[in-house]
Amino acid sequence: MSLQPDTRSGSRPDSQSETLLGVLPDTLAERFSTARQLADAVLFEGYVLYPYRASAAKNRLRWQFGVLVPPGYGTEQGEHSAQRTECVIEPRRGARLAVQLRFLRAQWRTVQRAEDGGRFVTVPELELADRVLVPWHEGVEERIELLLPVEKLAGDGIEHRFAVAAREEVEELREGGAPVGRLVRSCERLDGVLRLRTQELPGPYRAVRLTAEVANTSPWRPAPDDRREAALPYALVSAHLLLGLDHGAFLSATDPPEWARGAVAECRNEHTWPVLVGPVGTSDAVLSSPIILEDHPQVAPESPGALYDATEIDEILALRTAALTDREKREARGTDPRAGAVIDLADSLPAEVLERLHGAVRALREVTSPTGPTATDQPWWDPGNDPEVDPERDRVLVDGHPVGAGSRVRLRPGRRRTDAQDLFLAGRTALVEAVLHDVDGSVHLAVTVEGDPGADLWRAQGRFRYFQPDEVTPLPEGA
Repeated sequence: MSLQPDTRSGSRPDSQSETLLGVLPDTLAERFSTARQLADAVLFEGYVLYPYRASAAKNRLRWQFGVLVPPGYGTEQGEHSAQRTECVIEPRRGARLAVQLRFLRAQWRTVQRAEDGGRFVTVPELELADRVLVPWHEGVEERIELLLPVEKLAGDGIEHRFAVAAREEVEELREGGAPVGRLVRSCERLDGVLRLRTQELPGPYRAVRLTAEVANTSPWRPAPDDRREAALPYALVSAHLLLGLDHGAFLSATDPPEWARGAVAECRNEHTWPVLVGPVGTSDAVLSSPIILEDHPQVAPESPGALYDATEIDEILALRTAALTDREKREARGTDPRAGAVIDLADSLPAEVLERLHGAVRALREVTSPTGPTATDQPWWDPGNDPEVDPERDRVLVDGHPVGAGSRVRLRPGRRRTDAQDLFLAGRTALVEAVLHDVDGSVHLAVTVEGDPGADLWRAQGRFRYFQPDEVTPLPEGA
């Protein structure tokens, strides 16, 4: 069936969100509102990367996460045209499900220079006083929103088809009151479908499996020579779902209760992953993201703003951005308004904010002896903290012979070792310096190679080579 009431779509996200949230209970409306910052981080992940210029090589291949291309392109080029979310929910009687599909639409921006006679000529670059404008695929946020009773999703569920119309907009550019050029922005039509259904699960608990599928159904097909960039204007970019229950709970996909582990394990998630969002202890909202997150993820409170580049550390990224040349900053401002905001942010960060970015302690736990922490206690990972372990006196049996510090052995490294350099030591003799036990219960022999001119230096620094007992042969005294 096709659902019409309580659905919204378009390119005015703020007003749409207020429309949907206005009909939700206060708790769920607040949950969606607070989740928006996190969802925005997913939406714009990798949108524009340092150094934030369109000319940078890594800004020429756009949008690596959650791209749903038209099926005519994806099936032939290995791209995906659909994503599937499944999770277990416990809805109460009369519960409603709020669904918010969010994605970016690629909007092509053409740069034109003003000529005499009121004409405009398309150019590869237009230099203004404060920025350098270049052609660019901008990202425009779109939302498809539904609010419907959970009971209507049983059986075949619902199928909601949506279309986002093509459009073209013109922005005039002026300097000193005179026209210097214009930006022409154009979007292609997008078609898609959102399918929702539930399946009752056996057992004493009133639990159901919720399936949400998002698919791009745009009819566009590529020409023989078309590359991925040609498909982007018809793609749902960074597509993800926000799901909420006004009465009921979602079960964690990674840490469900024991009774539901089997049902959760049978859920099939394709190209997306659902996590609980909101404060720890709440379970009425889920973000299904193309980026794998943990339950109840949070944006770091120290983060001064969106930097769109999670492959970098905020502190380093802010410092490197502030160090760009004036020309590079002007080009970044002309690449995209969001890139310009990053430049302004980096230029305005006070020293105390940068200091907070240098590091933060989230929690502390005792790592010293349980008998009572003192200044002289050793940490839990230090062998000296375990009275049953003594690396210098411990012995391990190898071929029936006790081996420990001071023992001489012949090395025969096994093939399972990952360090190829140890293979060069096969057949060499070595002196055992210590017997070590790791937290997994394995035993390791720390050795220095006989005849190594640097052995005394390694010994003084406590640096050794390590072999397991089955990789050495004990040598008799005097051999």
